[in-house]
Amino acid sequence: MPKKVIIIGNGIAGITCARHIRKQSDFDITVISSESKYFYSRTALMYIYMGHMKQEHTKPYEDFFWEKNRINLLQAYVQKIIPSENNIELADGDKIDFDFLVIATGSKSNKFGWPGQDLPGVQGLYNLQDLQTMEEHTKDIKHAVVVGGGLIGIETVEMLLSRNIAVTFLIREKSFWDGILPKEESEMINKLIIHHKVDLQLETELKEIKSSDGKKVSSIITSKGQEIDCGFVALTVGVSPNISFVKNSGIETEKGVLVDNYFRTNFENIFSVGDCVQFKTPLNGRKPLEQVWYTGKMHGETAAKNIVGKPTAYQPGHWFNSAKFFDLEYQTYGSVLAQKEEEEEWFWWQDKKGEKGLRVMWDKNTLAFKGLNSFGIRIRHDVCNEWLNAKTDIKTAVQQLRNANFDPEFFKGFEREFENAFNHQKFLIED
Repeated sequence: MPKKVIIIGNGIAGITCARHIRKQSDFDITVISSESKYFYSRTALMYIYMGHMKQEHTKPYEDFFWEKNRINLLQAYVQKIIPSENNIELADGDKIDFDFLVIATGSKSNKFGWPGQDLPGVQGLYNLQDLQTMEEHTKDIKHAVVVGGGLIGIETVEMLLSRNIAVTFLIREKSFWDGILPKEESEMINKLIIHHKVDLQLETELKEIKSSDGKKVSSIITSKGQEIDCGFVALTVGVSPNISFVKNSGIETEKGVLVDNYFRTNFENIFSVGDCVQFKTPLNGRKPLEQVWYTGKMHGETAAKNIVGKPTAYQPGHWFNSAKFFDLEYQTYGSVLAQKEEEEEWFWWQDKKGEKGLRVMWDKNTLAFKGLNSFGIRIRHDVCNEWLNAKTDIKTAVQQLRNANFDPEFFKGFEREFENAFNHQKFLIED
């Protein structure tokens, strides 16, 4: 009899795991999700709301793919894991046995106990159900409030603006995403937000959500005492691992499900991948929780190898990420934090229109390239990876910027202007 694998969660991590187990084995695979039957691209939710796509367009695979590849799909809610019996219990009381279990339940939107946070018209944005309630509660409204200055926050602002809904954006920090971005990049995004006629309120927190009729949100009170009328409040103050049903199972957890670098929990046959994972021993330069699409994909592929008997430690390589702020594309490679370390040096360049920006970072002592941030400029991943692996001299990397530029044909080049500015600044630094 083939071994039975149950995967709880059908996001990118769980589905990648299922696909790679199938490629390498004849195991019996069942993927369980209470959210949706079919895997879809979670990052495309905003485009459904904005009218750019329909839900069926967000499914990377045709519906026949799953039967063809012998991956069973079950839409159900798992309420309990019983490791001692090697089974799980569904909400309807049914139990399913497993030889291997993979927990890939992703994240849930954070709430911090604000008065009124459970009113209709107040919500996060993470799954299809959130999208459906957002559709319902933003019909015929004139003003909304978005709380929280991360990537989901700015995406939600863009979604609301696409429906001609005025937005107040509350950010408790001094500048947008300033815990991640250096000062100049953060201010660049501030200006972009204001350019799109958003009421950006920095160093301002949510204190209370009010309802005039007890049925739906009607206003909020800020930390500065201002009352703002609104018909919708988006709580985008980050996410946390969705693991409440794991807590009393005997599987070790802290913020997330604790795993080693093979994605194994404290039970030999139980693994966990994706946003819900917390590494017991994080790799050098990486965080215990990695809640990013591409890392979820790597998690799933690595766990699959270990499940089919090919021991493989997680080796994600150099950090990278990408995002989009309205029409401004952002990429980051290597180590570029909000504040540089003592042994590091960096250089920031921005074009005169404020539409493009590039920061490079290097080691002061060795001059080795350590990373970059790019805004409005597309950079080739493979070139940056090569520079990081080879610890390329920063002067050489700057001279080779044309090799890294991935902008389409007929885009105005920036390399010469950047190199001239860099060389002038470098001269001043050395003096």
